[in-house]
Amino acid sequence: MAQEEKSRSGRGSSSSTILQFVPFNSLADEGFWHRLSSLKLNKYGIDDSPIPITGFYAPCSHSQVSNHLTLLAESLPIGENDQSSMPAFSRGNRNRCPVPGTLYNTNTLETFHALDKKSLLKEEANKIWEDIRTGRAVEDSAVLSRFLLISFADLKNWSFHYWFAFPALVLDPPATLVESKRASEWFTPEEVKSVSVACNGWRNSSLTADVPFFLISIASNSHATIRHLKDWEACQADNQKVLFGFYDPCHEKDPGWPLRNFLALISSRWNLKSVHFLCYRESRGFADMELSLVIEALITAPQGLNDRQLVPNAVGWEKNKNKYVSRCINLAKSMDPTRLAESAADLNLKLMRWRALPSLNLDKLSSVKCLLIGAGTLGCQVARMLMAWGVRKITLLDNGRVAMSNPLRQSLYTLDDCLNGGDFKAFAAAKSLKRIFPAVEAKGEVMAIPMPGHPVTNQEEKSVVDDCNRLYDLVDSHDAVFLLTDTRESRWLPTLLCASANKITITAALGFDSFLVMRHGPGPFSSAHAKTSSADMDNLTLSDKGRKRLGCYFCNDVVAPTDSTANRTLDQQCTVTRPGLAPIASSLAVELFVSILHHPDGMFAEGDITNSTSSSGSSEPPLGILPHQIRGSLFQFSQMTLVGHSSNSCTACCDTVVSEYREKGIEFLLQAINHPTYLEDLTGLTELKKSANSFNLDWDDEKDDYDDDDDCVEI
Repeated sequence: MAQEEKSRSGRGSSSSTILQFVPFNSLADEGFWHRLSSLKLNKYGIDDSPIPITGFYAPCSHSQVSNHLTLLAESLPIGENDQSSMPAFSRGNRNRCPVPGTLYNTNTLETFHALDKKSLLKEEANKIWEDIRTGRAVEDSAVLSRFLLISFADLKNWSFHYWFAFPALVLDPPATLVESKRASEWFTPEEVKSVSVACNGWRNSSLTADVPFFLISIASNSHATIRHLKDWEACQADNQKVLFGFYDPCHEKDPGWPLRNFLALISSRWNLKSVHFLCYRESRGFADMELSLVIEALITAPQGLNDRQLVPNAVGWEKNKNKYVSRCINLAKSMDPTRLAESAADLNLKLMRWRALPSLNLDKLSSVKCLLIGAGTLGCQVARMLMAWGVRKITLLDNGRVAMSNPLRQSLYTLDDCLNGGDFKAFAAAKSLKRIFPAVEAKGEVMAIPMPGHPVTNQEEKSVVDDCNRLYDLVDSHDAVFLLTDTRESRWLPTLLCASANKITITAALGFDSFLVMRHGPGPFSSAHAKTSSADMDNLTLSDKGRKRLGCYFCNDVVAPTDSTANRTLDQQCTVTRPGLAPIASSLAVELFVSILHHPDGMFAEGDITNSTSSSGSSEPPLGILPHQIRGSLFQFSQMTLVGHSSNSCTACCDTVVSEYREKGIEFLLQAINHPTYLEDLTGLTELKKSANSFNLDWDDEKDDYDDDDDCVEI
C-alpha cells in the first residue's frame, strides 16, 4: 500500500509529483449494529453468506471536518425471506449518496481473524473493474465507490469486531499532479457564479442530488452546465471547457478517495491524457468554490488496458490509529438497560431456532397471557421458568403475605419482603419479576379464592360474590391458567371456570417426596357439538371430534372437595416437601405448557405416554411427546407419564356441573361453597357411594375340608 503512504509534499506545478488521495473514513451507526444483531438472531442464524449492504456519504460541508461513509439501520436488507435482497431506502436525499457494499459477518472471532483479506479486497476490486469495462459505471457511477465490510458480532457481550475496505484500483504508472487550485481561483468570476448555480441545481434536484460523479461543461460565454457521465460525447463542442466532477468527502488539500476509481474509469473509457477535476465541496448546503478544488492531472494508460484477464492491483483496507488492524465497538454501556436485558433474555431462545428448534414461535410465547393462581413455592418457580421461555405477560394471584420461612424456598422473595408483617406475596412477586427482567408485564392480584367446604356467612356473602366475579374476569382475560395452590379445594373454582371458558390449564401439586403435573383437557362443550358460539369456535385450534376428553385434577375423585385444613397439625397445614421437589415440578409444568402451545393440536392433543407415537400422526411435534399427567417420586428418583380421561361425575369439569354453572352462575357457586354434599348430589357421586355401600358379598360360611384331596384343584 505504498502509494497510500507517500507524503503529500511537493504540491504545485511539478509534473513529477504523484497525485495523492485522502482515504475514506467509516462510521457505523449504533442502529446498524442493532439491526445486524436482530437479523443475525432472527433470520441469518449460522448462515455466513455475503450480505449486500448500502453505505451513505455526502460532499464535505465543513472546512475542518471530512465526511464519513456511514452505515445506518437501513443499510441492511429489509426482506425477511431473501438474504440477497438489497436494502430499501429512498433516493434523492442530498445528504445520503448511496454506495453499494458487501458484508461478510462471521460466526466466530477466529473465523473473522482468519479471513483472507487480500482475496476479499481483490474480489471487490474485480467487481469495480468489471463495471468499468462493461460501462455500468457510466450509467450508475456510485459503483465506483463500492466497499467491503467484514465483521463478527458477539451477541452475548454486545461487542462487534469489524474492518472496512474501500477498494481502489492502482494505476501503473500512477497519475501525476500538474496543478491544484481553489475553484474560486481557477475559474473566472463569471464562471464561479455560473458553476455554483449549476451545482446547486444539480444538488437540489431529487433526480441528481445523490449522483456523485458528473461532468461540467462551460461554454465560451461562461455558462456552466452539469451533465451525466454518459453525456461525454455531447460535451465535445468547440470552445467548451469540460471538467470531471465528483462529490469530495474530504476537507484537506488533496482530493478524496472516490477520485481513485474515477481516474481508472476515465483512463479506460475515454483514454484521456490530461484531465481537469472539480473536487466539489459545500458549506451550509450550498456550493463553496473557496473550499472546492480544481485539479489538473496527467494519466498514462496502463499497459494491457484492453486485456480482459488483466485486473489492476487494489488497495483500500482502512487504518485504525495508523495501523492496519480491525476495530471493536461495545454497545452494552450505551444501551438502555431494559432493552439490553430483553435482548440478553431472548438470546438463548433465538439461538434455539438456529439449529435445535427452528419452529420455536417466540411471538406466540411473548404474547400469551398467563395467570398463576398461587405465588408460593410453585408459583415463584413457574413465573421464573415462564420468563425464561420468553413469556412476557404474567399475573400472580395470592392473598398471603411473605413470612420469614418463605425466602429460602420461594425464590422471588427476600428478607425485606418479610418485614413489618410481610408484603403481600402477589405484589412482592410481581415486583421481583420486574427487578429480574424489567421488560416483563407482571402484576399481582390479592384475593382469596372461594372454596367448597368453606361456608360463608350472610355478612361475607357479598365479598365472596365479588371474589367469584373477579376470578371469572381474570380467567377470561388470560390465555392459560396455572393452578399452584397448596390445598385441593382452592383448585376447584379455577378448574370450573377454565373448563367453562376452555382455557389451557396446568396443575402442579406436591407431596412430601412426590409430585403431580398435568394438563386439563378441554371443557365439555369445546367439541363440534358444543354449545359455544360460532365466534368462540373460530378461536379453537381443533375440535376433539371423536376423541375422549382428557380429565381434570378432580376427574378421578369420588368425593367433592372439602375443607382440608381443619383439624390438622402444623406439619399437615404447611406444604412440607423436599426442597428439590418444587423446582422439578415447576419446570415440568412450564415445559408442558410450552409443548401445548407448539403442538399442532394444541390443548386438544391426545395424551402421549413415554415412547408413544405422536397423536398428530406421522409428524413428531417439535418438542417431543405431549403427556397428560406426569407423576414423579424423589424417593425412587422415578417419573412416569399417565393418561386419564374425563369423568361424567367430575365435580369440576363434567357437562352437568358446567351446565349448572352456566345456567345459575353465582347461585350455583354459593350452593357448592356452603353445602358440602351439593356437588356430590348433583353429579351422582352420592348415589354411587350408596350403591357401593349397599353391595354385599354372599360369603359361603361352610368350612372347607382342606384335608380332602378330592376337593383340591391343581393349578
